[in-house]
Amino acid sequence: RRYIAQDSHNVCDPYPADAGAARTRGTDKVKIGTPKEVINGEARVAMTPDSARQLQKLGYECAIESGAGLAAGFSDATYEEAGVEVIKTAAALWKASDIIAKVRQPNEAELKRLNSKKTLISFFNPGGNAEGLELAKSKGASVVAMEMVPRISRAQKMDALSSMANIAG
Repeated sequence: RRYIAQDSHNVCDPYPADAGAARTRGTDKVKIGTPKEVINGEARVAMTPDSARQLQKLGYECAIESGAGLAAGFSDATYEEAGVEVIKTAAALWKASDIIAKVRQPNEAELKRLNSKKTLISFFNPGGNAEGLELAKSKGASVVAMEMVPRISRAQKMDALSSMANIAG
């Protein structure tokens, strides 16, 4: 097994043995939620209607904050057609979701919404974000920093740095 990120509390395995199996917590499916990006001018969104369909095929539930996809060209109605639950507020989305998928590094308000039952997947800048890292650690949350995904062929689908470089040219 290979590990994306590790600290004294959390280890994240991107290649679990049951990778194709539906994830559950008790009798409920695990919910992946995507909030609106809070950085002005950010047009990307961490979940598209198509990626949500793919996640649902793997057994996940998907949720998105209302308006999160607008700058990327995806209306709330498009997400609803894809079977995604549209949640009105960021606070309600963070509360309802087990896994939070973002594009940009979370701000302090977002980090305060984490707890030991949450996993955050986003760019995180762990080397230059000591305060954020400590806050996430104090909350007991698991964090997958996308810029720390190894740049190897096995992890190529998750290599966010290469995909952003390709888009930028």
